[in-house]
Amino acid sequence: MLSATRTLAAVLAGCLLLASGCDYSPQHRAPTAQPSEESFRDFGSYEVHYNAVRTDMLTPEVARNYGIQRSTNRVMLNVTVLHKEAGAARKPVEADVKVDARNLNEQLKDLELRRVSEGEAIYYIGEVSISGSEILVFDITVTPAGTQAPLSVKFTREFVTT
Repeated sequence: MLSATRTLAAVLAGCLLLASGCDYSPQHRAPTAQPSEESFRDFGSYEVHYNAVRTDMLTPEVARNYGIQRSTNRVMLNVTVLHKEAGAARKPVEADVKVDARNLNEQLKDLELRRVSEGEAIYYIGEVSISGSEILVFDITVTPAGTQAPLSVKFTREFVTT
């Protein structure tokens, strides 16, 4: 019993010693994570949803179904336009979608979008190549069918090839 008490006391003393080296003061805390960038923009009666991912993140089946080359040095952009009506669910709509993609050296990237529809879903996808670590800036201009006023979105993503 005395041996167990000594062991417990030694463990507690060790824990206290370790804890005394920890400084929980505010100036030594890790910085709070920054919120991720938005993946959609609200334009009143329309929403433009967008995302860009490395194509190796897609499952082989998804890549095959959409004719996308899976690779660590390729990025897929996906854009969807939804129409909002009072008291109704958001509904995907056709749109004229144009994208300029460039890196921070202002080098334009070749990116052509194609329309994909599955049931009621409508989205526009395109692929672009990257080299090493690149930050891409996407300038998206969307004109929903039946409208004339373009909606513009600009977002930035960093990609790292492995």
